[in-house]
Amino acid sequence: DRKTWKLIKFLEIPYPGVDHLDFSADGNYMIMSAETAGEVVKVDVTKMEITGALSVGGSPLDVRLDPGGKLFYIANQGTGGVDVVDGDSMKLVEFIKTDKGAHGIGMSRDATRMFVTNRIAGSISVIDLATRTVTATWNVGGSPDMVATSIDGSQLWVSNRYNGTVIVLDSTTGAILATIRTGANPHGLAFWPQPGRYSLGHNGNMR
Repeated sequence: DRKTWKLIKFLEIPYPGVDHLDFSADGNYMIMSAETAGEVVKVDVTKMEITGALSVGGSPLDVRLDPGGKLFYIANQGTGGVDVVDGDSMKLVEFIKTDKGAHGIGMSRDATRMFVTNRIAGSISVIDLATRTVTATWNVGGSPDMVATSIDGSQLWVSNRYNGTVIVLDSTTGAILATIRTGANPHGLAFWPQPGRYSLGHNGNMR
């Protein structure tokens, strides 16, 4: 309970490596990745029960709801791309090949492009959301991890997991604007404030 901070229920997820999640547009359920198991899990928020699971293989990580509210995008580090999942039916709609180690997902402010960090390849893939195709690959080097969009949408801030930095990119060209030393292993990050009223608790993901 977010007001009393008392535990309401513990829900065991029988798949190892539960990692990232996002909610459906109506807030009735959540979709989460089970990194070690290669599974995507659906949980009914009201019943607090698992209502579905889908094996996608590899190592699914970051989860983001499509701006249209119909599909979920799941970065899959093990298969080097993005699994597109229909959350209502729990079916795999499509797989978008990006680059080695697809890890984090960010959205452009106008909701037309998706940015996927490829941690092993040291690159960022730009995906056109209308066609679900890769339109550019930016070789930024290092080990890009999680990504956040600036308020005006002109910049991408990316944690560089194994290089001890955060890099700031031009969101149109992919040019590196700044490299900020942080110390070892920066992972999640949030650019604040963000548009929206409610924090979903993951890297500044808002509604």
